[in-house]
Amino acid sequence: MKLVFPEHFFFGTSTAAAQIETAYEHDWQGFKARDGYVFDVTTDHEQRFKEDAEIIASLAPHYRMGLQWSKLQREPFGALHQETSNDYHVFIKDLKQRNVQIMMVLHHFTNPKWFAMRGGWEREDNIPAWIDFAKKVVDEFGQYVSYWNTFNEPNVYASFGFMTGFFPPHKVNPVAAGRVISNMGKAHDEIYDYIKAKYPDQPIGISHNCAIFSAENILGWFPARLSDWWFMEYCPKHFEKVDFFGMSYYGRIPHDPMPITYLETPDKIKALGRKHDDIWEYHPEGIVDCIKRYWNKYKKPIIITENGVCDESDFLRLQAIQDYAQLIHQCIQEGVDLRGYYFWSTWDNFEWHLGPTMRFGLYECDLKTKRRLPRPSAELYRKLAHRKSITIQEMDVFAV
Repeated sequence: MKLVFPEHFFFGTSTAAAQIETAYEHDWQGFKARDGYVFDVTTDHEQRFKEDAEIIASLAPHYRMGLQWSKLQREPFGALHQETSNDYHVFIKDLKQRNVQIMMVLHHFTNPKWFAMRGGWEREDNIPAWIDFAKKVVDEFGQYVSYWNTFNEPNVYASFGFMTGFFPPHKVNPVAAGRVISNMGKAHDEIYDYIKAKYPDQPIGISHNCAIFSAENILGWFPARLSDWWFMEYCPKHFEKVDFFGMSYYGRIPHDPMPITYLETPDKIKALGRKHDDIWEYHPEGIVDCIKRYWNKYKKPIIITENGVCDESDFLRLQAIQDYAQLIHQCIQEGVDLRGYYFWSTWDNFEWHLGPTMRFGLYECDLKTKRRLPRPSAELYRKLAHRKSITIQEMDVFAV
């Protein structure tokens, strides 16, 4: 079966600056991840701009990226650091010369230490500091940008930083989480107006993390419902001033009453007979539910800003590319205004609190040498992204 995507639909890959560049004075620097690795040196991206630009362009004609705030602006309301800015200019110009279209992310989880020490996103009076940075990025790099993504997954940032304590500042305070979402929403609205006035033809959106929260028994019903309300309803309503609704999707999270994942409770996932990657239940059908949920709610164009699997073997990734391509194509055929799809990630990176042994890349990144090597999935995705078509092959990695 061959699927052909509309001419206006685009494919890309995605990374985040902090996960691929060496840490510079941000609030994750020195953090010890679950796998024992320390968040410092990641993939040496800043030393491999030329090589990485070639990889990015080979994989897809679109690229979702960000800049390291702490390295680019080293003090509150300070000028952009000239050498760092120059390096980014060279890298992005190289991408543009290779005909790569850029989606620029203005905030992707990390904050400069100076911002965190001032109270970070818990304090409304810190919003102007981020707005200052964001405006300077728009002024400095806006000429290269095709799409803007103000905040990456603010629901994850608030939940993991202020409810579970997995992310810095490692707090467990739902009230603080609510303040954080509110402040990020206000910042989003303000920078939206600034970008729209300066670049009216560049679409601006959010990246909202989506998941299916299900209950395995009566005890899981309320936690699943509460998670869905907070994650899927309350948080996104603070980011409704958008030209497109960006969403990421990775899987389903059953509850019994606690969340069930392959990472934390592998025996439960196995006992339930659920397909899974190295972290979550593999439930690609859920992306259709999420797409239709937000399409019906907002009637705004949708871009999948992240989607992929954590899979060291690469076998599941090969199937996932096909599975998700079919589901995205189905949504388009059914009338959803889907504009684009970014695969996560271009190469393996430092997977936040879990560490670099969690593998999401189309390219493998050696933990010691940082050498990039293409996985078989890279070639499959390259053909899909550049040709906008794919021939679906029958395979079932779970039968092995």
